[in-house]
Amino acid sequence: MKNASVILSHLVNQPQFRMLKRQECYKKFVSLLGVHMQNAIAFVYVKNQTLFVAVKHPGFKMELHYNRDLLKSVLTQLASFDEKCRMLQAEKVVIFHTKYHPVHTKEEEETIPYYEELAQSSFNIETDDEALRSQFEKIKETIKCNRS
Repeated sequence: MKNASVILSHLVNQPQFRMLKRQECYKKFVSLLGVHMQNAIAFVYVKNQTLFVAVKHPGFKMELHYNRDLLKSVLTQLASFDEKCRMLQAEKVVIFHTKYHPVHTKEEEETIPYYEELAQSSFNIETDDEALRSQFEKIKETIKCNRS
């Protein structure tokens, strides 16, 4: 009986799944970078000797732009030390913001405010108008119900 790792390694070695090996190398490349850069990068890929780095937020673009040489050197070192990732070679580095990566914002939970009644139902009604007096009596009853 074959276990899952044997089956997956067999599938990865198939020619139609050669892109899975590249994805594994891309993940290794991103993991070799610092935590701050890992959080900034949405995905990477190499095409025509160019390393494309997609950032999650446009604010990270300039910071990674200043570190292009670092990115290129880490990529060449990965290719030299890992035999599986020899195909990753780039002469240029292009950094862009991807609009397809969602910006994670903390969704605020709706809270229902619960307040205690602060009004007192012991006030004098000093009016001669019966309609107004009945309205004030209803307000008194509402206050009594809310306080209990």
